[in-house]
Amino acid sequence: MTRVLAQGTFDLLHPGHVHYLEDAATYGEELHVIVARAANVTHKRPPILSDEQRREMVDALAAVDTTHLGHESDIFVPVERLDPDVIVLGYDQHHDREAIAEQLAGRGIDCRVERASPREQQYADEVLSTGAIIDRILAERGGDVDR
Repeated sequence: MTRVLAQGTFDLLHPGHVHYLEDAATYGEELHVIVARAANVTHKRPPILSDEQRREMVDALAAVDTTHLGHESDIFVPVERLDPDVIVLGYDQHHDREAIAEQLAGRGIDCRVERASPREQQYADEVLSTGAIIDRILAERGGDVDR
């Protein structure tokens, strides 16, 4: 059985996340997803939702077999534990495929690293990023969050 691993922050789940995980699932028969802990999200603003809430939302998706929270200090610890055959990166994630492959090889983890395809916008007002969702909320509601 081919074990696939995907990972991300998954804050304010949106169609781009769903596409990524559905695409990742096509690389094998078993999809595991690591949801990054907020403390480890340093490449962008921290998540709005809690670690456990983001994990629970991802776990509810049909394409996902199992979710895991990331390790507190070493992102490769769950990778070593899960021993995937394939790691699928999101198409717009900041990770460099070759650098990840080198780190995996250095830790004795034998798996390929792929990149998911992008999801094209399906309709004019579809929002495919958490940042864009937040921007839209601020633009349309400003300080009035009771609406």
